[in-house]
Amino acid sequence: MRIAVTIFLTDQTITPVRLARELEERGFSGLYLPEHTHIPVERATPYPAGGELPPEYGRTLDPFVALGQASAVTENLHLGTGITLVAQRDPIDLAKQIATLDHLSGGRFTLGLGYGWNKEEAADHGVAWATRRELVRDRMALMRALWADQPTSYKGEFGSVKASYAFPKPARNGAPRTLVGGAAGPKLFAAVAEYADGWLPIGGRGLTESLPVLRRAWEDAGRDVRDLQIVPYAVLPAPGKLAHYAELGIEEVVLQLPPADETGVLKVLDEYASYL
Repeated sequence: MRIAVTIFLTDQTITPVRLARELEERGFSGLYLPEHTHIPVERATPYPAGGELPPEYGRTLDPFVALGQASAVTENLHLGTGITLVAQRDPIDLAKQIATLDHLSGGRFTLGLGYGWNKEEAADHGVAWATRRELVRDRMALMRALWADQPTSYKGEFGSVKASYAFPKPARNGAPRTLVGGAAGPKLFAAVAEYADGWLPIGGRGLTESLPVLRRAWEDAGRDVRDLQIVPYAVLPAPGKLAHYAELGIEEVVLQLPPADETGVLKVLDEYASYL
C-alpha cells in the first residue's frame, strides 16, 4: 500500500521544500495539499468536524504554488490537491495551472476536487451554493475541452470556451488523475462515476458499507470496476485500520500530518514511517 500524507501548510509550518525532500527521502509516496483562499470572520457555516474552526484554515498556502516548489526539489514524489475548490476558481486559469504543474512534474499530479463546505467563502467568489455541484461539473467539462489533443470548444450552463490552442497538456491523455472528495451519497457517487478516476473518502470511515454502493454506480455508468480508485484521505493511522483498507483492495492511503513547525512534523513523520 502506498502511503502519502496531507497537511495544512501555512506561513507558520514546515516549508513545502523541506517537507517534500523529507517525504521523498523517507519513502512516502505523495503529498496532498488542501485549499482555502480566505475565511470570512463573520461566518454562520459550522465547522464540519465540530467546535471552533482551527486557525490554519485561514493561513493555508496556495496549493499549486506550494506543490510547484515540492515538484522542483523531488523526482518521484506524487503531488496532489485535497481538495481543489473548483467552484471558486476560474476554469481557464485553473486548467492552465493544473496542466503546467502536471507537465513540469512529469505527470506526478493528482487533482483532488471537492465542492466545499464554507458558504461564506464560496459566496465571496460569486458561487451560488445550491448549484455548486452543477458548477463544478460544468467547469470540469470546460477544462477537459482545453486539455483535449485538438482545439475543442465547450459551451455549458455556467461557462464556455472557444476552440483554442492551450498548452501544455496534462501528461496523461485527456486529464490528470482526478479524485472527488466528500461524504458518501448518491450525488457524489454519480459525479465520481461521470468525470473522475475515483473517490477521496475524508477520514476513511464506513468504507465497508459505501464501497459496494459506489461500485454499482460506477458499473451503471458503463465503467470497468477494476479502474475505480479509492484513496482514504486525512486518515489518522492505526495498524488495524490500514490492514482493513488492504483487505478492501485499497492501494493508497493519505495520512494526516499536524500543521506544525519542522520539528513537530518530522517527529510525526518518523512515527508514520513504521507504516511504510
